[in-house]
Amino acid sequence: MAWVWCKGSTLPAVAALLLTLALITPTLAAGIPQPDGYRLSDYRSPTPDGVLGAETVDTPAVQALLSQGRLIPVFVQRLERSTLPGGPWLQSKPYRQIPGSVWLPNVGVGAPDPATLAWFESELDRLTGGDRSRDLLFYCLSDCWLSWNAAKRAVLLGYARVHWYPTGIDGWMEAGLPTEEAHPLPPPTAPTP
Repeated sequence: MAWVWCKGSTLPAVAALLLTLALITPTLAAGIPQPDGYRLSDYRSPTPDGVLGAETVDTPAVQALLSQGRLIPVFVQRLERSTLPGGPWLQSKPYRQIPGSVWLPNVGVGAPDPATLAWFESELDRLTGGDRSRDLLFYCLSDCWLSWNAAKRAVLLGYARVHWYPTGIDGWMEAGLPTEEAHPLPPPTAPTP
């Protein structure tokens, strides 16, 4: 190895420092860093290869999990809401989902309002019957941080078997697998004072 002096240090020392930084930074193989918190914007962009505390799954793995009968698939596509108090979701086009999924819109945004956070927690509790060891699958579209954020949020709520499907419904449909029309659960209501 040749030693090249560079303002008081050597290139091998600089390379060692860069390697150390790479090892301690939560970056996965694709080179997309995992944020310390949640992704707050640009939700349709390349995502990391995983979520700390969750299992990243591909289409065959989702099929295998579904065949076991314990998986709860959660679709997290974002929707706008009516401005009327307690108003419904505004759905401009139909969406497809993995059969048997539950659609919880907006639970994957980076900074949801307190009513949405409470709704997410109560719906997961209802769906799992309070069993934090139930398998939960979070998905959206491909290259979508909404499912990444939702999976991370579920891990932090104490769910032990969280699965993240990064290619989402796009990957499912590209594999030619059956889908069903998606219908969002009614939106959360703001707490009354």
